[in-house]
Amino acid sequence: MKLNNSKHIPSAPSRRKFLNRVGAAGALMAISTHQLSGKSFERKSEFLISKDKTDDLIFMSTTKLAEMIRTKKISSEELVMAYIDRIEDVNYHLNAVVMQCFDRALMEAKEADKALKKKNIKGPLHGVPMTLKDSWEAEGVISTGGTLGRIDYVGKKDATVLARMRANGAILLGKTNTPEFTLAGGGMRGVRTTGNIIYGLSKNPYNLKHGTSGSSGGAGSIIAAGGAAFDIGTDWGGSVRLPSSTNGIAGIKPTSVRCPRTGHIVDYGGVFDSWQQPGPMARRVEDLMLLTPLMSGPDDIDAAVVPMPWPDPSLINVKDLKVAFYASNLIAETAEDTQNTVRQAAKWMEEAGAQVTEDMPLELFTELGEIRRELVSGDGWAFLKRAGDLHGSNTLSESIQSRLDNAKPVSADRYSELLSLQDKNRRKMLQWFQQYDVILCPTTATPAEEIDQGLGKEWTSRKPGASYCGPYNTTGWPSTVVRCGTSADNLPIGIQCVAHPWREDVSLSVAQYLEERSGGWQMPPI
Repeated sequence: MKLNNSKHIPSAPSRRKFLNRVGAAGALMAISTHQLSGKSFERKSEFLISKDKTDDLIFMSTTKLAEMIRTKKISSEELVMAYIDRIEDVNYHLNAVVMQCFDRALMEAKEADKALKKKNIKGPLHGVPMTLKDSWEAEGVISTGGTLGRIDYVGKKDATVLARMRANGAILLGKTNTPEFTLAGGGMRGVRTTGNIIYGLSKNPYNLKHGTSGSSGGAGSIIAAGGAAFDIGTDWGGSVRLPSSTNGIAGIKPTSVRCPRTGHIVDYGGVFDSWQQPGPMARRVEDLMLLTPLMSGPDDIDAAVVPMPWPDPSLINVKDLKVAFYASNLIAETAEDTQNTVRQAAKWMEEAGAQVTEDMPLELFTELGEIRRELVSGDGWAFLKRAGDLHGSNTLSESIQSRLDNAKPVSADRYSELLSLQDKNRRKMLQWFQQYDVILCPTTATPAEEIDQGLGKEWTSRKPGASYCGPYNTTGWPSTVVRCGTSADNLPIGIQCVAHPWREDVSLSVAQYLEERSGGWQMPPI
């Protein structure tokens, strides 16, 4: 493996060249979709065409379901009822959907069907049911964020990303499980799954003794099991990508500050502002191509969001790409099945004609991980204490309280130095990446872990996710996860397709090609 020893780093493409490549249509979409009118997809020619060949209704892609509703092959009411039935069948086992609004969803489905008869299409998601991670606020629906201070809090206003989905025709079925403030794991030591002290633990539909990862674990579980067409997660350190991988679905962490965080329990601002990014989760990559631009662009509240053009993935030819891959980062103890899955994906890229090199910047990864670990606890976890106070939570989950009790803040001088070191590392990472178009790597070191790990097995840098996802939150680069393999005990293995800032087109195109080769999502046994 070549480890960060390249002598030639070509210059980054100019903004003019970038805008030419993404095309005027992409720029128009980025400008129009930050509004909540849902009118940017009125013409049928602008709807995405599904490639999904799935026959079973509840397992079809979002894109295909939307097509079927528009062409009146099914009604929205029929589809909503099918998903409600599925949730009632499987959620007893999974504990993935923790709050439902079924009556309202059925009412909205009937309204969508009436509107369609009048040729009034609200948007590309007209009549399609979705769920939503419980860390997002939803008007009229209990939205806890997994914290006791909000145990009976009813949302006053839809979070921006939810408002945009609903403005484009989506129908909310309910909320999915998440750890407290999306940062507390299972809420107790020794547990490896999404959970909190209000709703309990979520389980993996491929093996109920195994976890969902997190923090968008309820979303990953119910999508994989066919209980929702899509969900919207958030990713601070892998929280979209990890559950996408371990539940065998597709998910994307877009470029940092592409999508607004308004209405999320850990929203915007502060030291870790650039780490957090919303992202859609679905069974098929084509749905990520449909959903991400609808979520994107400023809302005039989250001041960090940039009105960047949305690049068209259909313009990318994978044979023209330069690919770096690493099956292990030599930091985490990575399962052989996981490593083999990445190598197989790299081989598929070679077969497509891409230029593939095994390479990674090991020293930069190591440095970045050390900075990130010290920085996140550098204020003595005071940001978690403030979150509890803000939402009136007198009792916090065991894992959060343990962090507060054992807090060891660093000096102000050291904290300032860490921020500077982080920025220097980001610069070096970007310089290294100039020689490639995309990176293929594990999402997590192992497939879904057993939930019951036992006391004394603390989460460390050598555990899944800690060293594979975090670097791309720090750099802010877009990363799509797609299922590319299966472990020896029949658990999904997803890999990351990481691209340059604002180049979701490259990330998604590669993920879709790998999905075609691997088959992507597979039906769970539940």
